[in-house]
Amino acid sequence: MIQPGDPSNGDHSDGDHPDLAVLTSAEMRAAEQAAFARGLPSFEAMRRAGVAVADAIAARWPAGGRAVHVLCGPGNNGGDGFIAAEALRAAGYQVVVHAVRGRSDYAGDAARAAALWRGDVRAPDPAILAALDESAVIIDALFGIGLDRALERKTAAIIAAANASPATVVAIDIASGVHADDGRIMGAAIDADVTVTFNWRKRGHVLLPGAAQCGEVLVADVGFRAGDLAATHPSCRLNAPALWARHYPVPQPADHKYRRGHAVIAGGAVMTGAARLAARAARRVGLGLLTLAVPPEAWPIYAADQPGAIVRPIADPAGFAGLAGDERISALLVGSGLEPDGRTADLVRTCLALGRPLVIDGGGLTVLADGGGLAAGHAKVVLTPHEGEFGRLFPDLLARHGKLDRALEAARRTGCIVVLKGSDTVVAAPDGRAVVSGGAPPVLATAGSGDVLAGIVTGLLALGIPPFSAACMGVWLHGRAAEGFGIGLIAEDLPDRLPGALAEALPRSGRKSQSKSLAQKG
Repeated sequence: MIQPGDPSNGDHSDGDHPDLAVLTSAEMRAAEQAAFARGLPSFEAMRRAGVAVADAIAARWPAGGRAVHVLCGPGNNGGDGFIAAEALRAAGYQVVVHAVRGRSDYAGDAARAAALWRGDVRAPDPAILAALDESAVIIDALFGIGLDRALERKTAAIIAAANASPATVVAIDIASGVHADDGRIMGAAIDADVTVTFNWRKRGHVLLPGAAQCGEVLVADVGFRAGDLAATHPSCRLNAPALWARHYPVPQPADHKYRRGHAVIAGGAVMTGAARLAARAARRVGLGLLTLAVPPEAWPIYAADQPGAIVRPIADPAGFAGLAGDERISALLVGSGLEPDGRTADLVRTCLALGRPLVIDGGGLTVLADGGGLAAGHAKVVLTPHEGEFGRLFPDLLARHGKLDRALEAARRTGCIVVLKGSDTVVAAPDGRAVVSGGAPPVLATAGSGDVLAGIVTGLLALGIPPFSAACMGVWLHGRAAEGFGIGLIAEDLPDRLPGALAEALPRSGRKSQSKSLAQKG
């Protein structure tokens, strides 16, 4: 039986939760081939895909004489479009098909699909598309997940016209022009309101800038099974509580503060707010004890802030080592609000030498310069760079396509868990696992937000949660705490919203037992 908070149990298995898998185009093709090999006809999968698109449209935008314009590309994505077109025509929609090739020029399953369409086939006309009104629906069936080249000028003009129209746009599988593996825009891309994809999300659905082009992503079942996915061994998941909630040690009746972890955060003398924000966030995720180790001259500022935090005046790295080296300390945070100077560099080296679970943020990342000193052997370390800090740490990786691949290489190179922050935050592990947290509220782009995230992860590490799971959980809680707040959010708002996010994330059985224990005490 897995005990929450026991790092020896490791993090989630790659085989867990297939519904959260995020695939590359090659992985999706491998899953398709596995499905076809076990007997699923390829045309049946195409038929189900087209019908799923039609059903999604019918559920949201009833017919009532509504016009639907279907843009069919040259391959199987176009075949999906023909099937969707016929299903919608039969349901009472006014359907017009615009295809980039003649009906007789299609091959394979796409030819069978084109033959099912009972109406005319027109060549795409940008002028017609641009003139559609807001009651119309455009189905983007131009290109699917196999696109790996820049779009031709003629196709780009069609996409530009569709984007200029006030019509609703529904993309099939992925917004045409988005690279499925990394979210790149291949010269131009459909700006979809909704994307209907099949069985599993692709990386381009969750990584920017492609994620923004796909709009809301709906995942439809077209007949694949978990066993088909297993054949591909996908390494990436969409962040969700199912991946890590089991590791959280829900408070029990026999617990006391010394059994709920003790974290130490290094505070600075100038940007004192950063460590204080991190401290409050760490305490709000259920931490038992929190100590702020701060320069003596700044001690009064910290001591007056949070009555529940311990504040210790620490003059130098040796003093910090004496404090943090206590065997009862379960996690450390260094860098938040610290100047990127020699003192901070000494603190980072001290923390690494102690071998405790550790978060390195802010100035601590900057003093690492090009990542030196972070070779294999730091599996308990979590790095939390934004794009600018990542570029300073790993300048040679900036030329790589794909945020996820860059984060994975940085994790492999350093041996650390890497949290590459942004609206599409990626958490990457040295063993090749990765999680993407898509759609973080843009209001998180505010000073101190990153310090709150660093504090959340530190608190979770101190509770004994394995580093990869602690990082994934921290990113999810951070985003969830900001959900629904709206414009005007500041970092100070986030810590007090964490208990609500935790209640949403934790298993119902855990919350029930917690409530029961509190009732017994009452």
